[in-house]
Amino acid sequence: MTTHAPATGNRKLTIDDIDDIRAYERDRDVFRQHVIELKRKRRVGVGPFISFVFENRDTVRFQIQEMARVEKIASDEGIQTELDIYNPLVPDPGELCATMFIELTSEAQLREWLPKLVGVESAVAVRAADGRTVRPRLEAQHASQLTREHTTSCVHYLQWSFGADDVEAFLAGSLELQVDHANYTHAITLSAETTAELAIDLRP
Repeated sequence: MTTHAPATGNRKLTIDDIDDIRAYERDRDVFRQHVIELKRKRRVGVGPFISFVFENRDTVRFQIQEMARVEKIASDEGIQTELDIYNPLVPDPGELCATMFIELTSEAQLREWLPKLVGVESAVAVRAADGRTVRPRLEAQHASQLTREHTTSCVHYLQWSFGADDVEAFLAGSLELQVDHANYTHAITLSAETTAELAIDLRP
């Protein structure tokens, strides 16, 4: 697998972090297995059909590499466009970023639940052992695309910001991820393995 220098300070990806298609094809199987393992630790189900994947540099890099592979994007301009789209999901220190999936498997479920879950992206919270709670904001570009008032999307991009004094307090005990929407109220305590991954994101 091609190795890239670890981020220092700014964690965002640059063109130099993205392999060209031939180089990526050689390394793809190894990198794909690495990301599958990362997502196993970073994926959290809350209730029967909502899940979250907490993103980091590698999960976002994989998304860009796969997009370039499928769409045969080879130019710097094309790669930069993908970087501009997905880089907001790479968390800076003191941040968490997640993709929220509403996982409905039939047309009937979509018709029933997507109208019921309008606003669900604002009904998510991370709750610390001491009771303090941080709610996310929508990634700006995604928020601008949510123009339907009477139904929601199956995919949402969320960002949490934690103050410097809050990070260690949140990591001091168990963390809970909750959805407290009027039509969907569920919560789960994050595993130690997942919390350790999020600590990497939150700490400088």
